[in-house]
Amino acid sequence: MLKIQPNFLVESSSSTRLPTWLESLLSEKFFNPCMIHEDAKKNEKNIFCVDCCEAICHHCLHLHNSHRLLQIRRYVYHDVIRVGDAEKLMDCSYVQAYTANSAKVVFLNPRPQTRISRNLSNNCIGCERGLQDPYLFCSLSCKIHHIMRSEGMMSEYLHECEILTLPEPGSDDWLMTPESVIEPFVSLTTSSSGLNTNCARVDHLTIVRKKRSSKFEISGAAREAIHPPELEATVNRRKGMPRRSPFN
Repeated sequence: MLKIQPNFLVESSSSTRLPTWLESLLSEKFFNPCMIHEDAKKNEKNIFCVDCCEAICHHCLHLHNSHRLLQIRRYVYHDVIRVGDAEKLMDCSYVQAYTANSAKVVFLNPRPQTRISRNLSNNCIGCERGLQDPYLFCSLSCKIHHIMRSEGMMSEYLHECEILTLPEPGSDDWLMTPESVIEPFVSLTTSSSGLNTNCARVDHLTIVRKKRSSKFEISGAAREAIHPPELEATVNRRKGMPRRSPFN
């Protein structure tokens, strides 16, 4: 039975001091049709307005020209954002990141998993999903939940960001698919005072998930080994006219 991990959300109050935009970002349902532009094509809500704390589609952009906008992307039906965009708003250190289509991304919320990987050497502090060393969290939500539970506020981990714009149309418009080749990426340039600082720093990981092809192809060398050119010439050579043996 599939066990779905809950989204770690913390209600905003004077004691927790969790920003409204951050709570909305983690709880928002992206890629649903926009009700305002329900008759328009490509009306998926894949943009988050930090100032309005809501998801919008690209047809709504004219109403948010001067606002801070965050592009949301998908990998295997789960929401991800670019590390470069996320780091403008918050500290993303120790969150496992991936490289896909030349962009480094992190998951917003923990992904469902059939069973908890407690026997692995390194698990997520929030949901116990198996991670690559030296990561501590599988998503931004798991890190935020841990900080709120241990420290009660996010102010030390948030960054001042007055301008946050979308990429140029067509330059970075992609949806990650299950066939995408991804590889872990370590980014521990910033340290968190409330986290475990004894983790070893990894500068390079060479683990790459390769795509598999369902087609069976025979290389040129193998094809020549099966059917040598000399054999093919002998087989395909036309037989000459028959000749009778001379009488003795």
